[in-house]
Amino acid sequence: MEKERKESTEEDAYLRYKEAAEQGYAPAQYSLGRCCESGEGVEEDLTQAAAWYRKAAEQGHAPAQCKLGILYEGGTGVEKDPAQAAAWYRKAAELGFAPAQCNLGDCFAFGDGVEKDPAEAMIWYRKAAEQGYVSAQYRLADCYILGDGVEKDPAEAAIWYRKMAEQGYAYAQYSLADCYSSGKGVERDSAEAVIWYRKAAEQGLMQAQYRLGVCYENGKGVEKNPAEAAAWYRKAAEQGDSRAQYHLGRCYIRGAGVEEDRASALKWLKLAADNIDPSADACYYLARSYSKHYDSIPVFRILYRNKILKEMKAYCEKAARLGNARAEAMCQKYGFHV
Repeated sequence: MEKERKESTEEDAYLRYKEAAEQGYAPAQYSLGRCCESGEGVEEDLTQAAAWYRKAAEQGHAPAQCKLGILYEGGTGVEKDPAQAAAWYRKAAELGFAPAQCNLGDCFAFGDGVEKDPAEAMIWYRKAAEQGYVSAQYRLADCYILGDGVEKDPAEAAIWYRKMAEQGYAYAQYSLADCYSSGKGVERDSAEAVIWYRKAAEQGLMQAQYRLGVCYENGKGVEKNPAEAAAWYRKAAEQGDSRAQYHLGRCYIRGAGVEEDRASALKWLKLAADNIDPSADACYYLARSYSKHYDSIPVFRILYRNKILKEMKAYCEKAARLGNARAEAMCQKYGFHV
C-alpha cells in the first residue's frame, strides 16, 4: 500500500513537471530531467533526461548546466565529450554554482576537456570552497599540502581541513589529525590528534580507526591500552585496511589486548598479505614463519617441504617487491628473485 502511494505521488509530480516543462519553465525542465534519470514517476530514460537538462541549461539554469556537464563527462545519455563537459561546467560556474566550480576545477587539475592548469584549478576550487562546498574545500586543502597550483602552505591547508572537520566531515577530521600528529601546519599535539582521529573513527573511517589503534598501542596522545588498540585495529581490519589486519595479527601473536591465538593471527596476517593493498610487513612475517617451519621439516618429506618452500618464496618475493629490506635479504639467502 505504501509503495503504491509513493509511486502514485511520483507519477503525479512527473506529470506536473511535464506540463510546466512543455511550457518552457526551466526549473520544471530540470526536475523532469531528474525524473527521467532516476526513473521516478516514469520509466528511466537517460537520453530523455539529457534532452530536458539541455532545454533548461540553454535557458541559463545553473544546476541543469552542471548536470549536463556531468552527463557529458561520463557519457551518460549522451556521447562522452570532456570538452563539452568542461564547457557546461564553466557556464554554471560563472553563474556562481559551487558544484560546477568544483567540477571545473577538476577539469583544470587533470586536463579533462581543457588544457591542464593547476593554478586555474585552484581559482575555481577557492570560489566553491568560499561558498562552503566541502568537496572543494578538501581539494583546496590538498593543493596547499602538495603545492599543486599554489605554493606549499601546510598552515593554510590545516585551516581548510579544520573548516570541514568542524562540519563533521570524516576525511577532513582524519587529515586534521594527521596535521597535529606530524606538526604539519600546526603545532605538534598528539592529544589533539587523538581527538580528531576518534571523531573520524567513530564515523567508521577505517584509516582513522587504524591510526587510533596505533595511538593506543604506543601511548601517543593517550594512555597505552592494548585492548583498545586491538579493538580499533579490528574495526579497521574488518573494513579491509591491510595495516590494521597486520597489526591485529601481531596482537594475536603476542596476546596484546586479546588472547594469544596463532590461528587467528595467521588468518589476519594472510588477509593483510593477500589484500588488494598488501602489507609488506605481513608478507615478510609470513615468509619468515614458513622459513622456520621449512627448516624444521625432515628432509625425506620432500613434497611437503616443496609446498612450504613455494609459500615462503611467494610471500618473500612479494614483500621484497613492496620494498621490505629484510625480505630482500631473505630472498638473497634462499636464492629467490628480488
